[in-house]
Amino acid sequence: MENFDLAIAYVWEFDEEFISTIEKVFHQTGLTTFIITEKNVSEITEKVKTRQLNFLCYLDRASDVDDNFLELAKILTKRKTRIFNPYKKIEHAIDKATMHLEFMTAGINVPYSIIIPPHSQSEEIFISIDDLELLGRPFIIKPCNTTGGGIGVVTGAETLKEVLSARLKHSDDKYLIQENIHPIMIDGKRAWFRCYWAFGKPICVWWDDQTHIYTVITPDEIEKFRLKKLFQITRTIQQLTELDFFSTEIALTSKDKFVVIDYVNDQCDMRLKSLHPDGVPDEIVLEIINNLRLSVQKEKRLNR
Repeated sequence: MENFDLAIAYVWEFDEEFISTIEKVFHQTGLTTFIITEKNVSEITEKVKTRQLNFLCYLDRASDVDDNFLELAKILTKRKTRIFNPYKKIEHAIDKATMHLEFMTAGINVPYSIIIPPHSQSEEIFISIDDLELLGRPFIIKPCNTTGGGIGVVTGAETLKEVLSARLKHSDDKYLIQENIHPIMIDGKRAWFRCYWAFGKPICVWWDDQTHIYTVITPDEIEKFRLKKLFQITRTIQQLTELDFFSTEIALTSKDKFVVIDYVNDQCDMRLKSLHPDGVPDEIVLEIINNLRLSVQKEKRLNR
């Protein structure tokens, strides 16, 4: 049987630079990697099934969008492979309605929201005038379980008719109707942040929600603008979800409140800024990869 320290499955072409950087970092420290794509997934699934191949750890960036990777995911789960973001935990964490309620219970600020049942369960919904007033206009409409790249999200909604129309598109999904959050300006930047929980550590960066441009937060800025709360909130979200790797969006409002906007994104865009203007700063990607390396090394020690 061939053994590898980390297998990585991916299907998105823009993941290639992230994967190649993982391999470079891992190989420099003597760790082995194995790449699984749509081209070899059937062959690899068979080899794992027949125990010709074995992986200590698995980073799955494919099965959420390609069903051909699901059988492999099931086999590795049964084998007790260390899967980064266990599937049951993901299922729980990506439900926006569930997270909305859990965040509130944990004392995390979230936008005022109305949770609407799936259209398939209840065609009729009632939203009071008071609720609509609290939402303000325009507001945002989000499916609760349809994730990734803003799929199904309606921004700038003004009417109840738009809510009724939106929920038909994913009729088996719950929906959140959410108030728009407006960040303050800090030092010429919108106080909007993308925060990662990256294999045991919170990492936060400026992220302009309008331009989608990332900027590294300096230690001086953390102190000067009192941004330590970003890291505390991210840690609390990890304690609630128990995920290994995710991102969340947090805005600082005029009421000096840190408000979590996009609750849990379990598949983070890891395009590098050196290659894409709206990519993640290279040093942040490298920090995330090094945290992954430490996690795999720890797993290796535990399995000796």
